[in-house]
Amino acid sequence: MDAKEEFLEIFYDNVDRDGADRLLEWLEKSDFFTAPASSRRHSAYRGGLCRHSINVYRRFVKLLEGEYGQNWSNVISPESVAIMGLLHDVCKVDTYKEDFKNVKDETGQWIKKPYYKIEDSLPYGHGEKSVYIISAFIKLTREEALGINWHMGEYDQRVKNGNYSVGDAYYKYPNCFLLHVADLMATYLDEKVEN
Repeated sequence: MDAKEEFLEIFYDNVDRDGADRLLEWLEKSDFFTAPASSRRHSAYRGGLCRHSINVYRRFVKLLEGEYGQNWSNVISPESVAIMGLLHDVCKVDTYKEDFKNVKDETGQWIKKPYYKIEDSLPYGHGEKSVYIISAFIKLTREEALGINWHMGEYDQRVKNGNYSVGDAYYKYPNCFLLHVADLMATYLDEKVEN
């Protein structure tokens, strides 16, 4: 099963919220299933964003099982887990554009090497941009919105600039912290840096 099929299977099996069909239609029309997850770091390849989203979802489920046991769904719904894990990075849709740069190959000859450059058509931030986009289609719970908004944790630009609301969000909604950890684990343990 390819990544798109796997994503859709997880989504259809878990998400039954008003507007979910319109959200999937939007994802299909966008580059979500073909975009990279980053320009030069983790999963910086065609389809990397979709694969990263699945990896985060799977890590999130494992962390919930580890924290709450097999009955984790008594603490957070499978629908919320799918929404948070699969959609946390929709902010990256239509952000990476294929281009070429001149580099020397092993023999010292200049060649054109493909790479992804960043051209953000909606410079709204990161986690907050994902919440904004998703909310145009489905109503998010407070926990879902905070988890997606703060999934970057200490790497969020707002935190680097002195906003520490992320800690308050994690204390009030510990599953938001687990989503952040799932994102880190997927990035650094499941995915590789493309050169």
